[in-house]
Amino acid sequence: MDATIFTPRAPGRPRDAETEARILQVALRLLAEQGYSRMSLDAVAAESGTSKPTIYRRWSSKADLATAALNTIQFAEPPVDTGSTVGDLTGTLENFSRSLLRPNGMSLIGTVLAEEAHTPELLTLFRARLVATRRGMLHAILLRAKKRKELRRAVNLDCVVNMLVGAFYARYLATSTVPPDFPRELVATIWPGIAAISKGS
Repeated sequence: MDATIFTPRAPGRPRDAETEARILQVALRLLAEQGYSRMSLDAVAAESGTSKPTIYRRWSSKADLATAALNTIQFAEPPVDTGSTVGDLTGTLENFSRSLLRPNGMSLIGTVLAEEAHTPELLTLFRARLVATRRGMLHAILLRAKKRKELRRAVNLDCVVNMLVGAFYARYLATSTVPPDFPRELVATIWPGIAAISKGS
C-alpha cells in the first residue's frame, strides 16, 4: 500500500507592512472626511489599491479597522522640558495646536463624537490614545510645579488642564482658526491665577 506523504504547509506570506500602513492611512482620512457611517470598506480598498479580502485578513470588521486607524494617531513628540513650568506648558500646547490643526484633525474629533451612541469603541480608543496622552502631559507638568510649590495650594489641577485644552476648541469653534501665538497667550493669561503668590510682591 502506498504511503501518503504529508508535506508541512509552508507558512503564508508575511503581511506587507506598507500595504497595512496604506490601508490605515486611507481609513483614517475617510473616517475624518466622510464619518464612520459613510466610510465603506469598498472605498478604503479602492483608494488604498487593495481588496476587501485583503482588509478582512487583517481586520474583522469596519469597526475593527476604524479603531485600528485611530490607534495609529499617537503623539510621537517627547515631553517638553524647557526648565520652566510656563515654558513646558507653552511648548506642550504648541504641539497640541499643530496636531489639532493637522488636515482633518477637527473633523476626526467631530466624527468620533458623533459615533458615541452607535460605535462607542471609537470614542473609547480616541480618549485612550489621544485625549489621555495630552492631558497626562499637562498634568505631569502641573504636578511638578505643585511639588516645587510654584502653584497656589488650592489649585485644582484637573480644572486647569480642562481650561488649557478646552480653550483651543472654544477658539476654533468661534473662528475656525488658532493663531500661532495662542498657546503663549493662553498660558500667560491662566498662569497668574494659579501661580503661588510671591512673598515679595
